[in-house]
Amino acid sequence: MTEIPATQALMGLLVGLAAGLHSATWGMYKDAPHEGFTWRTYVRSPIVASLIGLALTLFTSLDPTTAPGVVVLWAVTYGLERACLEVYKSFIRVEDQSKYTIPMQFAVRGRVVESAPLRLLAGAAYVGGASAVLYAIHRFQGAPSQSLHPVLVVFLVGSAGGWISAFGGAWKDAPIEGFHTFKFFRSPAMAFGYGLLVASLTTNYVFIFLGAIGFTVATIETYKTFFFPDRPRGKFQGKEPAFPEYLTRRARFVPVFVLVWLGVLTAVVLALLGPRHGLI
Repeated sequence: MTEIPATQALMGLLVGLAAGLHSATWGMYKDAPHEGFTWRTYVRSPIVASLIGLALTLFTSLDPTTAPGVVVLWAVTYGLERACLEVYKSFIRVEDQSKYTIPMQFAVRGRVVESAPLRLLAGAAYVGGASAVLYAIHRFQGAPSQSLHPVLVVFLVGSAGGWISAFGGAWKDAPIEGFHTFKFFRSPAMAFGYGLLVASLTTNYVFIFLGAIGFTVATIETYKTFFFPDRPRGKFQGKEPAFPEYLTRRARFVPVFVLVWLGVLTAVVLALLGPRHGLI
């Protein structure tokens, strides 16, 4: 491993922190009225994302001292942090599911799998499958994709994460809420669009895949959480807030969320206007 400057490592840590704060804030905003607020829960995503951002800076070619590097690192970190937390919440964490309309632990046809060994086995299979997808995308970067148009490559690679998200969401939500065609196709379509953005800043297929997921999740959760703040999320549908005081207190965290988005959008503009090397 080539030694990198301390400034670059610090930037990787800070970019990861920004991704984690963004994720933690929309999560707190939607959940606190129903679950209450604890700093232990709030800082979980920032800590995980900071470590991911630092690791990506140390062990990959991403350089967060450049605008393109900031954008790609933020998006890739976001995608990985969300994946890690979803694995933890679905397959490892044990908590009372009665407070949810839609179970958050791994469930089959809306029924929680109570057996911890079976959940861990399912989680291992899920992680193994996700790892296989990443490896396949990495291998696809070689000869198999050389004859394809870059936009077609982005369609295949960028939208792949959206399809995974769509099927995962349908598996969890459809038994309770029913199947919604628009919701199902929304993630793949957005992932393709964001894949084009990320592909204009990097040639790495894995980064395009993960970055498209990161931007897609960040955008959809922003829309659902802050454009419809009074609409209970699916997992709390039909349940009254147990901590109604947080319907107002949660607003204190909104400036953090806005500042992160402003920083990311500024980096996107600078990256697109400045020197860059991408697939497109």
